Amino acid sequence: MTKEESFYIGYITKTKGLKGELQLYFEFEDYQDLDLDVIFLELNGKMVPFFVASHKLYENSTGLFYFDDVDHVDKAQPLVKKKAYLPLSKKPEREDDEFYYTDLKGFIAVDETLGELGEIIEVNEYPQQFVATVNYQNKEILFPLNEDFIVEIDDEENILTLDLPEGLLDIYLNP
Repeated sequence: MTKEESFYIGYITKTKGLKGELQLYFEFEDYQDLDLDVIFLELNGKMVPFFVASHKLYENSTGLFYFDDVDHVDKAQPLVKKKAYLPLSKKPEREDDEFYYTDLKGFIAVDETLGELGEIIEVNEYPQQFVATVNYQNKEILFPLNEDFIVEIDDEENILTLDLPEGLLDIYLNP
């Protein structure tokens, strides 16, 4: 499986105990709806499957997991801070009216002052916010996707209209 055939659900935060138990922090909103029989971790650029022996989910966006063949803390430790993914085929269906910031990938970003910035090539979720990546003037620029900056989302024309703070893009354009 490749990264393109999967979707990001979170990352391993720490080990727990000596028997190889791992804590996973979910950055996927509806993590309770996920089929978690196998989780792919990104190791050295490859998607490596880990079969779940058992798991317990918690309300604080975390879960504790035992993987087959990871039966000691020494085997679990190298997995800490690794990103976790599931195959796209396991992504939960959602209602037609549900819209997520990650849906903005492929939209054209337009700033009210600067005009067209370009196509959103990536949307990443960080603990505090979502951040979009655009190639603008041959440079990769990042800007936060928050309600204060978004003027309009036209999902028929795939256009995201923004009012970015003055000087935000100068960090990228005038290093």
